[in-house]
Formats: sequence, C-alpha cells, structure tokens
Amino acid sequence: MKKFTLLVVSIFTTLSSFAQLTTPGNGEKFDLADLSVLDPTILSFDGTKFTLSDDLIISATDTLEITTSDTLLVDFDKRITIEGSFITDAGQGNTKIFISSSDTLNPSDGIRFEEFSFGSIKNTEITYTGGLKVLTEDFLIEDSYLAYNVSGVSSGAVISLSRGSAIIQNNTFYKNDLPAVGSGANQSVSAQILNNWIEKNGQANQNRPQLNMGPTGTDTLRIIGNTIIGDPAMIKVGGIGVSNFLGAEINTIIKNNVVQNNRYGITVAGSNAYASIKGNIIEDNNTQNDPNLGGSGISVNSSNDTQTIIVRENKIRRNLWGITVISEGSVDLGTASDLGNNLFSDNGNNGEVFALYNNTALEISAMGNCWIESNEAADSAQIEEVVFHVVDDATLGLVDFSNWSCGILSTNAHELTEINVYPNPASNSIQFTNDANFEVVELLNTSGKLLKTVQLKNGQNQIDLDFPQGLYLLNFSNEKQRLTKKLMIK
Repeated sequence: MKKFTLLVVSIFTTLSSFAQLTTPGNGEKFDLADLSVLDPTILSFDGTKFTLSDDLIISATDTLEITTSDTLLVDFDKRITIEGSFITDAGQGNTKIFISSSDTLNPSDGIRFEEFSFGSIKNTEITYTGGLKVLTEDFLIEDSYLAYNVSGVSSGAVISLSRGSAIIQNNTFYKNDLPAVGSGANQSVSAQILNNWIEKNGQANQNRPQLNMGPTGTDTLRIIGNTIIGDPAMIKVGGIGVSNFLGAEINTIIKNNVVQNNRYGITVAGSNAYASIKGNIIEDNNTQNDPNLGGSGISVNSSNDTQTIIVRENKIRRNLWGITVISEGSVDLGTASDLGNNLFSDNGNNGEVFALYNNTALEISAMGNCWIESNEAADSAQIEEVVFHVVDDATLGLVDFSNWSCGILSTNAHELTEINVYPNPASNSIQFTNDANFEVVELLNTSGKLLKTVQLKNGQNQIDLDFPQGLYLLNFSNEKQRLTKKLMIK
C-alpha cells in the first residue's frame, strides 16, 4: 500500500510539472476571458485581473487578441509562446493593456514569438518580465511602454530580433536590465526603429549599447528619430551600436536621433558596411570617462577597407572624442560637391580637444564642417589643433578639412527657437520659458491626434497634464515658425 501511494504521488507530480494551457489549434480567436474558460485553474480572473499560473501556448492557427484595458499577471518563470497570432491594442487615449509578473521580484519568463507567428502589440505596457524573443519576421510594436524587464526568454535585449524588418515605433523603453532592442551576430535583421524614447536601459551594466544591432543583410536597418538617454551610473552602456563581425553586411540609416549621456554615442563596426549617419545630436557621451575604452561621439572600425560611412549634419558636443576612425575604418565627412555640415564642440580628454581622430592610414575627406563651434573664425592652424592625422603621426592618413564654415550651422533657426521643457519625462505638469514669442502649443499623440491646445504667454508657462503614460508631441507655433518637441509622460 505504501509503494502504491508513493507511485500515485510520483505520477501526479510528473503530470503537474507539465501542466500548461494550449489553445486547440482550430483557427479560433480568443481574448483573455475566452482562454480562462478553457482552463480557469491556469488562467484565473478575480474580477479585476487575469493571472496565468503556468505556461500558455497560442497554437499555430489560433489568435489571442486583447482590445480592452485588461491586466495580465504571469507567475514566476512562466512563459507565453506564440505559434499563431498575438494582437493587443487598447486604443489611443485609453488605459494601456498591462502585462507584468505576479511578483515583480520573481519575474515571468516573457513572451516568445515563433518563426512563423504574427505579433502586433499596440498601446500595451510590459513590465517586470523576461522580455520578448521575436523569431518571426512579422512583428510590430508601437505606442507601448516597456520598463524594468530582465533577462528571461530574451537574453540579449528587451526585444531580441532574429530576422526580417520588424517595426518598433513610438514606444518608451525605460530602465530595463538589457538593451532596448538587439539582434544577433549571425542573423540578418533590418528593423525599423522609429521615434522611440529610450532611457537608462542596460541596468545590468554590461558592455552593450541601448540599441545593439548586428548585420542587416541586403535590406536597410533604419534608426530614425529616437531619443536615447543613458544612465551615468551604468558606465559600460553605449548609445547605438551596429556591428558585423562574421562576414555578412550592414546597410543602415541612423538619422535625426538624440544620443546623450552614454558611454559612447554611435558606433559602426565591421566590414561590408554602408551607413548614413545624418542629422543626429550626439552629446555628453562620456560616462565611463576613460578615453582608452570609449567616449566617441561617432566611432567607425573595420578590419579591412570595405566601409562606406557617410556622416552629414550632425552636432557632436562634449564627448571624450568627436569622431574616431580605427584600424581600416572609412568615413566620408564631406566632399566638394556634398559638404559635411557637421558641427563639433568641446570633444576632448586629458586637456586636449579631438574633433576628429584618424587612427588609420587611409585619407579622409572632411570638407565643409564646423570644427570649433565657439570660434566661427577659426583658421587652418586652429583646426589642426583639433584634428589628429598625418600631421601628428606620419603613419596616419591625411584629413582634408578644407571649406570649413560655422556660420550657418551654429545659428540655424531651430537652435534659435529651442525650448527647454521640464521635467521630461513628466507626470502631472510641464514648465518652459517662452522666449521665442510662440503663441500656441498643441499636444498630440504619436498618431497625430490633437489632444490639447494651450495659448501661451511670453516668459514662464506651465501646462497641467492628465494623459496616459506614453510618448507625445508638443507643437509650438506662431505665424512665422513652428517647433516640435517630444514629451514622455510616465
């Protein structure tokens, strides 16, 4: 009798360890309430929230669609696997769908999207999970908030991509342990990473940038319009990194981003690389404060001369180095027919200023840039002081910095009408000083829907906020000019 009892207990324990909720795979569409009916012991509902106590699998032909502002809490180490379709969208202006762990100190494993699955995540908050591992090409996430996620099903980034051209736009990534978005060294990923607020990710303080992308294949990786702000305490974490170390290729556009307070700003490393780096503001990327380990505003590096890196119209200020070119890296900073229009200011270390450091034997065309923002009248001798090349070391290549100019770059209309909105991120209100005679400010969501209009006065202004957390736009205007600022509400 004793042996029989032990056998029964053993069988029960074994069966329990394999308990999970799997949809039937007959082409059905489910919401959370429907799934709870399938097995309320695994997915329970207490009247306010759903709790998942074991693994959930959405089978290949089935769909989980959440369109109301539901809360889903997942128990420790439990995983959601999508073989079919996963769709969430609470709608603009509504409370976001909330996906988190039952115990934030013991997080769930996260969400895994299999190779032929479909994922569309909108207006959703995902916190304290093991991240999103995306094996499918068919994936979109927008207008969502991802914070405090850790290593789990995704061990490389909050969103780990494996293939295709995923769309990641208008999201907020905040204080996650890992980079916001990443892809592997042996994968081809040409994601579209657009207009996201990316702040203080990399809380594990590993040697990874907040955007950590590998090879792209023949399609184009686009990193456009993002704000990427580092945490000065996380001294190993960079801003944007795109690398190719296994003989693949890079095609990327890195444009109109703000990259501040990271270990370094933007780096492109590896051979067979084409990159357009244009219109970025790259400032104060010096948090490790060791010029031997990083601190470049822009760095390009290759083991052979197969890079085409075109750098135009960037503002590069107060990094340990402005631009560094290493090994056989190759960069085009401006030609006679296409001037660089890059602006450099106070990039330096150990008492010296380095706008450009050519640490290769290759020549660099760098025509038409502003090398010393504070000295518009700088002559060639003064510019030589901030450019390191053959003049300083005969083994290095020549930098042609002719046709230099600062006038237009340092006094453009955008900078003259800059407004400092604070706090940003904001909770209940924002303040700013209106010195540019703007008459009105409009608050819009990222879909362009007008949410609020405020008449402005000259001088100090305060605007009260009562909107869901997420990314918004502030449009300041008068009869002569318009200025758009990003605002993150937390």
